[in-house]
Amino acid sequence: MATETGHGGAHPGLHPDATHHLPIFVTAPGETDWLFVTMAIFVVLLIIGIGVFYFRLHALPEHMAHRGQKLQYEIVAVLALLALFTHNHAFWIAGLLLAMIPIPDFVTPVSTMAQSLRTIAEQRAGGKPTPPPGAADPEADQPDAEHRTEG
Repeated sequence: MATETGHGGAHPGLHPDATHHLPIFVTAPGETDWLFVTMAIFVVLLIIGIGVFYFRLHALPEHMAHRGQKLQYEIVAVLALLALFTHNHAFWIAGLLLAMIPIPDFVTPVSTMAQSLRTIAEQRAGGKPTPPPGAADPEADQPDAEHRTEG
């Protein structure tokens, strides 16, 4: 009992009213849909790739400020965290600009000048100059040094 479909006979697995020229992405019932599986894997990898790119781009100011001073790096890191949690791009832009601008070191020359002025002032006052911080005092090893100079 073959039924006539009007298209020259019946094909096994197809409904009699279905077209006989199906595209390649249409699968038969019960078979694996390879286009869906491929697109699902592609979408998952794309989402992971976009996330990695976003966090890499978000950390760019911190990577740029890492070669600078510690204070500059910490300020840029705080601005990047604020931008991440508040979704305010102004913090990220401020962090990027701060990371790009080299901040000159003012503390070291000023502390060196202060130490030199302290030494000059102590020499003019007739006192013995105090050693710089972190330097060993040569007379601290000899407890009798004070008694020898008095007597």
